[in-house]
Amino acid sequence: MATAPEEAENAIGLEEIHTERKESPKGQKTFTVEEAVETIGFGRFHIMLFFIMGSTVVHLFPKVAEAMEIMLIAVVSPLIRCEWQLQDWQVALVTTMVFFGYMVFSIVLGLLADRYGRWKILLLSFLWAAYFSLLTSFAPSYIWFVFLRAMVGGGVSGHAQGLIIKTEFLPTKYRGYMLPLSQVFWLAGSLLIIGLASVVNPTIGWRWLIRIASIPGILLILLFKFIPESARYNVSMGNMGAALATLQRIARMNGAAMPEGLLREPAKERGGRFKDLIHPKYLRTTLQIWIIWLGIAFAYYGVILASAELLERDVVCGSAAPPVQDSGDDSEESHSPCHCHLFGPTAYQTMIISTAGEIALNPLNILGINLLGRRLSLCITMACTALFFLLLNICTSSAGMVGFLFMLRALVSANFNTIYIYTAEVYPTTMRALGMGTSGSLCRVGAMVAPFISQVLMNASFIGALCLFSSVCVVCAISAVTLPIETKGRALQQVK
Repeated sequence: MATAPEEAENAIGLEEIHTERKESPKGQKTFTVEEAVETIGFGRFHIMLFFIMGSTVVHLFPKVAEAMEIMLIAVVSPLIRCEWQLQDWQVALVTTMVFFGYMVFSIVLGLLADRYGRWKILLLSFLWAAYFSLLTSFAPSYIWFVFLRAMVGGGVSGHAQGLIIKTEFLPTKYRGYMLPLSQVFWLAGSLLIIGLASVVNPTIGWRWLIRIASIPGILLILLFKFIPESARYNVSMGNMGAALATLQRIARMNGAAMPEGLLREPAKERGGRFKDLIHPKYLRTTLQIWIIWLGIAFAYYGVILASAELLERDVVCGSAAPPVQDSGDDSEESHSPCHCHLFGPTAYQTMIISTAGEIALNPLNILGINLLGRRLSLCITMACTALFFLLLNICTSSAGMVGFLFMLRALVSANFNTIYIYTAEVYPTTMRALGMGTSGSLCRVGAMVAPFISQVLMNASFIGALCLFSSVCVVCAISAVTLPIETKGRALQQVK
């Protein structure tokens, strides 16, 4: 149940929207983009956008492709460890550099998107990521591999503009349902890359795996002509004609009528700047969002990499068993201090099962987001994530370990769903892309640290690594429940 301050805050937001819809001095009715989006409602356009954008991110569909990029690292790591005889920290550095590239370019692309448009930056990021991902397959050495993957990370950072475009076109009551459902695309990408790896890695090698995985990203570029620029962005830039044309196109596709009157141009506001995020009005919200993004990424990518590490080394009951090749090979390489141990069929099956957990809690996550609100829902899932990290230390069977990993993947996925929605909703149009960009950068700080915990510290102190992951999740849960603004049912704000 909403508190009085929350009700007052929501009432103020709605009042701002309704007071904007007024008659001009000549008696001509006007309407805003928000009112047009709500009047047109949900229809064929949104379904098309749902499938093309996949919600936010990279190759067959945007979200499918980012999932493929992330899972690619997990399934390729054992192979490059063997090929270049890498130590733990060198394997961890590959993932860290991917997210370093993401962090560096995330803020830059966010600023450019607020200035030049979401669509242009989204297209640029797809071209960039697909190009460098393909080049990675030709890397002649470990150093080149790390550099090229870092450049891929830089391209992937621009894919958040897909979420912004989708959020800005969705009517208020559908945002809490459609955005979490897009997790299906992440699952599809993850399962696709695991399935490909199980066939391609043992036969023609990891280089061909990367080449094949690059194909969907290239195909997606052909669909960009169906993606419109954000009408909210065009209005904020004073391009009323383009915004109206986009809204009319959506109305035709949905078989709906446009609101009566003329599209009204709001008071001109400059584009978002970094200091706007730390303005007293948004300072507390921004700082807590950054903490949550950092912690969620730390936990999410920690789970993915820890899963691969546990399977690669057959870690059971909190202790590391000697590596055993599935093929029974007793060669010198199998006893290498660099832990050259390749995935077998059982390991791939386990990865598929645990990855399926990505959508296991989707119905409950959607229900929680829309009934309990964004803050409380995120607090609950973060607290449960902390608990299941600790449960990994319980001595159990392989089936039990898979069960715990399954639940962890479900929970960390729910965490990401909720914070993506909240961040896109809490900031006004003029600084939404910047807000997502800076949050994405902080997110990648957590992702950069995660490999050294999952692939280095976990081998030195299993319980120590689990306690660290759990503690971070507890901090995020507290930050989530104390966020100053609840965005459930709140219209997107156009200006600051």
